This record gives sequence, structure tokens and C-alpha cells, in this order.
Amino acid sequence: MAPRSARSARRRRIGIELRRLRERAGMTAVEAASALGTSLAQISNIEANRFGVSADRVRTLAHIYGCTDQPLVDAIAEMAADRTRGWWEEYRDTLPPRLLDLAELEHHATALRVTQVINIPGLLQTPEHARALFREVVPSLRPHEIEYRISHRIKRQAILYREQPVPYTAIVHEAALRMQFGGLEVAKTQLDHLTEISQQPGINLRVIPFDGTSFPTTGHAVDYAHGPVTALDTVEVDTAHGSELVDAAGQLEKYRLILDRMEKVALKPDTSRDLIHRIAQNL
Repeated sequence: MAPRSARSARRRRIGIELRRLRERAGMTAVEAASALGTSLAQISNIEANRFGVSADRVRTLAHIYGCTDQPLVDAIAEMAADRTRGWWEEYRDTLPPRLLDLAELEHHATALRVTQVINIPGLLQTPEHARALFREVVPSLRPHEIEYRISHRIKRQAILYREQPVPYTAIVHEAALRMQFGGLEVAKTQLDHLTEISQQPGINLRVIPFDGTSFPTTGHAVDYAHGPVTALDTVEVDTAHGSELVDAAGQLEKYRLILDRMEKVALKPDTSRDLIHRIAQNL
């Protein structure tokens, strides 16, 4: 079998989870290879996802490792069985892989929770607002590169308009609502869009107001994607040097607590919508 030319974060996660199951069982890769009747190289290639692995092979390895968490095994096997090519693959040669990984992560999520302090969440942005942000990227993007990113961002938003949309909670600080990227008209249109889209079923938009409320944050954007089981949740943290994917159990728990505390101090959806409307009216 030929090695994969482009390994997405979702495909890599399969190998990571199989390695975790092996290590939890206290087995070395050599012992796993012996029990499976294969070579050490084969186990290494599976865990590094250099080659594809079938759902049956996932279940066999899980049995060897003595894993009794059937929902987790089923979820990993389903990931291995899914070989469909997502729409984001058309951007494989034009956008950074991290943007494709984010689109894939959102597409397969069972629910999403995001936080933003300075910017509007990408899935809630208008094209004009997104264009204004991309024009400020350092180093600068060329015009066609900006348009690729806008197209990709708008297509990501499709998960909010499915027949069964992905439940989406966005916790946004009031500071993000008062930024005027692109000028007054672009800012007002963006706020009006937030007022409208926040009334859509499945979208829970919450605003943390300027009132001295304290909450845990580093200022980085955080996207928490819920998987079919908690062990397969993933966090994407957006930083100045690029995004990072986090899937360690301890880190996932930390980000759940951060999100819970931020949501606790945020305004309720109706009150948040009223605040957004007032800010737009005063522009």
C-alpha cells in the first residue's frame, strides 16, 4: 500500500489514539507487532499514519490492547472507515494545511464552542469583514490569496446551515464587537449579520461585556470541537505563529473549564443580541 501524500489531522488522530490504547495497555510496539503477527515497522507506520488502516484492523488492535471502551473503539473505527474526500481538499495546493485541518475538524464535530476576545469568530464573519482582516495579515497576502481564504472561510460556514446544523456556541468579548475592521460600514454590516444569525436555531452567541468581569483567557482564539466521544474532542488554539491542535486529556479538560467559566460570566443570548444591536445603532 502506498503511503499517504497528504495526511489530515483527522487521519493522524487515528494513529495517535491507537498508540494511546497500546500504551494504556502497557504494551511495547514490539509486543503489539508480535500479538498482531506483523512487523514492528507496520505498527510504527499505523501509529504514524504513514499508511491507511482499516476499521477491522482498528478493532483487532483494540481487542489486543484490551480496550473495553466500546464507544471509543467504534468512533475510531468509523474514522478509519471514512475515506470520503471533503470539499476542503480542493484547497490543498493553495492554502496552509492548518486551514484545511480546521475545516475538516468543524465538519466532523458533533458540537462546537469557540471564544474570541478581539475578533468575530470566522464562522460568523461576513465576506467584507473577513477581507478586511486578511488584508492585515503579516506577511502580506497577495490579492488572489486573500480571495482563496475568503472562499474557504465562507464554505466553512455551511455547517451552520445544514438540515441538522452543528450546535455552535460562540463566546465573544464586547471588545470584538467594537473593532471597526474595514471601516464603519463594514463594521455595521457585520454587527447586523450577528444580530440576524444569532436568532438561527443551533447558534448560541454570548457576549462578555465591558463591566469589570474577570475570566480566564490568554487572548487567543479557541475552537473546541466535540467528537463522538469526549476522548476524541480537539481544541484548536489560534496564535500569531499559527494554529495548534490540542488533544491531550488534561489539556482538553482545562479548556472545557475555561469555556465554562467564560460562558458563566457572559450575557444570555437575548441580552447579548440587544447589546450587539445597540452597538450597531451607535456606529
